[in-house]
Amino acid sequence: MLDSYFHIHPSILLELITIPLFTGIIGYITNWTGILMLFKPIYFHGISVPGLKSLFHFLPKRIQVLPLLRYDGRIGWQGIVPSRADKMASIAVDKGLAKLGSVSDFYRELEPDALAEHLTTLAQEQIRDIVEEIAIREHPQLWYNLPNPVREMVHERVREQLPEVLRELTVELGNNIEQLLDVKQMVIRYFQSRPQLLNTVFQVLGAKELRFMQNFGFYFGAPMGAVLVAILHLTHFSALVVLPIGGVVIGWVVNWIGLNMIFAPAYPKWWCPWRQGLLIKRQSEITEGYAELVATQIITVANVGDELLNGPRADRTMQVLEDTLRPATDKALGPARGPVKFMMGRRDYTTLQDSFADKAKSLAPAAFADPAFNAQQSTQVSHYIAKQMAALSPPSFVDMLRSAIKQDEWLLFVHGGVLGLIAGYAHLLIFGTEVARTWL
Repeated sequence: MLDSYFHIHPSILLELITIPLFTGIIGYITNWTGILMLFKPIYFHGISVPGLKSLFHFLPKRIQVLPLLRYDGRIGWQGIVPSRADKMASIAVDKGLAKLGSVSDFYRELEPDALAEHLTTLAQEQIRDIVEEIAIREHPQLWYNLPNPVREMVHERVREQLPEVLRELTVELGNNIEQLLDVKQMVIRYFQSRPQLLNTVFQVLGAKELRFMQNFGFYFGAPMGAVLVAILHLTHFSALVVLPIGGVVIGWVVNWIGLNMIFAPAYPKWWCPWRQGLLIKRQSEITEGYAELVATQIITVANVGDELLNGPRADRTMQVLEDTLRPATDKALGPARGPVKFMMGRRDYTTLQDSFADKAKSLAPAAFADPAFNAQQSTQVSHYIAKQMAALSPPSFVDMLRSAIKQDEWLLFVHGGVLGLIAGYAHLLIFGTEVARTWL
């Protein structure tokens, strides 16, 4: 009946239906599982293998860094992106943020003047108590002997000088920011402690492209199945050879083409069916998303402040704060500095300066961590990053986004090839010959 209706032998018709269906489904599964492999699981999951812990240190470095193994003797899997958190963060800085501007540029966008005003607002609420506490602790008799109008004059003088002192402080931080702040290490540590955020960078920015890759596996795989049917009947090759090898080729190529459709060509080409890389066509849209994510999650006042005050170069920051704030005592006392210094003595006056500087430094963490101020300043950084990214050439734009995963793309290709091989033999087992069943 099938022979007379379609004028095709039933076995050929069965092949034309089942082989493209298999290759289409395996293409879809290949890309779907490949995307899962990129991002899941966030943390390593595996089982202990006896002897692997001792053997691990003798394996080539290229094998050790694969997300399949752990130095503690476990074998399993961790998502490629979270497993490369430190390396990918480093590449993201070198290829991405570094192209957008220097540390000084980002600091300027955080608006040092606004930071000084914010510090002043916080300090004004506490400065009277701070002056009282230091004066009573360091030289209570002198402070109590001063007439009330004189003490009030000191408080007023401190309040007047505070904005200038804190503005000078933020200027000094800006002048030394390149030596105080290591953005690369800051970003690496931030991503290492939050591997899920690195997933968000790729999943949010490339959501449409990842979905396209997943569907493209079927769109490409199904027609290639028809090609395999043609090869089977136009050549003398056995199905035992054509289907498994064809599955490997299709599984490998479907990922290779899918990725290249996303990222290439950088500039529109008339001979290219999709004209230009799909990701590049959305450069303006992605620019906004990337800028917002960086501004609200990475280059924030809170993160910069935490790095300055608690990072590996915190001692340098403290030295800048010390050098800037110690003279603040002289400015605050004004004309009374000479008599006060004479009555207290040089040593006690130096202690007073140190105490005032230490107390002033303690205000910084609260100022940097203020959520409302962070939200306000993140808008400035977001606009700056968006503007800078819009000026990137298409090749630089692609390089910034692709470089972090490019080194591991081969794992996706191998994964596709392996699934294609399995699919080829699966088809033979279900629809194939006794030879296939016997050989397997």
